[in-house]
Amino acid sequence: MGRLKRGGYLIEWWIGDHDPKHVHVYEDGKDVAKIKVPDLLVLQGKMSKKLRKILEGLIKDGEL
Repeated sequence: MGRLKRGGYLIEWWIGDHDPKHVHVYEDGKDVAKIKVPDLLVLQGKMSKKLRKILEGLIKDGEL
């Protein structure tokens, strides 16, 4: 399992989880979104511009 905290969001993923590869995003303990990576397709919930920018940076830096 991986877990990062950026910009007030908690981003989690599980190695070996079901396809497609995705991350779960939480804010203040509440589920915000499930996002497919690396193409940033929203599978569930909503993605703000701020969250998109954070995820793009994590992908660029090789953290996701």
